[in-house]
Amino acid sequence: MPRQARIDAPGAVHHVIVRGIERCDIFRDNQDRHDWIERLATILEETATPCFAWALMSNHAHFLLRTGRLPLAGVMRRLLTGYAVRFNRRYMRHGQLFQNRYKSILCQEDPYLKELVRYIHLNPLRVGLVSDLKELDRYPFTGHSTLMGHTEQPWQDAGYVLNLFAKQIPTARKRYRAFVEKGVDQGRRPELIGGGLLRSLGGWQTVKTMRAARQHTKGDERILGDTDFIDRVLAASNDALERKAVYRSQGYDFDWLVKRVAELLAMDVGDVLKRGRYPQTVKARSILLYWAHREFGIPTTELARRMSLSQPAVSHSVARGEKLVRENGYTLSAHL
Repeated sequence: MPRQARIDAPGAVHHVIVRGIERCDIFRDNQDRHDWIERLATILEETATPCFAWALMSNHAHFLLRTGRLPLAGVMRRLLTGYAVRFNRRYMRHGQLFQNRYKSILCQEDPYLKELVRYIHLNPLRVGLVSDLKELDRYPFTGHSTLMGHTEQPWQDAGYVLNLFAKQIPTARKRYRAFVEKGVDQGRRPELIGGGLLRSLGGWQTVKTMRAARQHTKGDERILGDTDFIDRVLAASNDALERKAVYRSQGYDFDWLVKRVAELLAMDVGDVLKRGRYPQTVKARSILLYWAHREFGIPTTELARRMSLSQPAVSHSVARGEKLVRENGYTLSAHL
């Protein structure tokens, strides 16, 4: 059965789970963890990607992220590729470090964000990296210690999470700490990390109750939320897929897109593809790459090959192009 495409959109909240291949350790010591954090901080700040929760174990890691200027796939590609290269070099190993696909679950913010923050931050206690909640309060490799004020991570949006508990920080921390403590005895929460319909409804008991009442609902492995939320997300995702199909069926391809950008900016076609840092060329290239990736679905790796650019450079251009399109009201479909 083919794997389903990831679902993403600006502002979407994702629970991301990264695991080592064949359950191998991806963090062998604290130096590895600090290297990961430094890379993550740089990428999240450059892409304006908010992070609400995170936890590093030995062979896996959890994150709660909101899509910013760059799609989640681009953020994770930069993070995982860069870290794997450094890890392999340090330990003189070869081959894959991570499972083929990290797991990402698009989440309904209300009521799941607080639950996910608690679940993610309790992971080090759940797997025995710390002995109790007091030790977790100061454990530096999870966002919990930042929310408690014991570590500083400027890239973590601690303020957003604390504001869910109270306006004043001391009160918010006290309430957040009490909320986390109530979750210690809950153990693993399969309804938050797997199960599709199970996850969307909150557990088997709800599923069985609804079946007994002959009620039907919808679930999707990629989404954590109620039925209405799932319907909205899937509808938006299908709209994007349909647009890509329309472009393909009507013969609109990358070459047509180059001409469209040239027309839009009153440039020669050759100047759109020209290399260099001239402001108009950079603008055209950014818009071209944004539309090629987001609207036509061309992978950034293929665009990098076409344009003789590095993949990170393409990702930066896509983010820049999105901003230009939004600020100037440019439309792709002038002649569609």
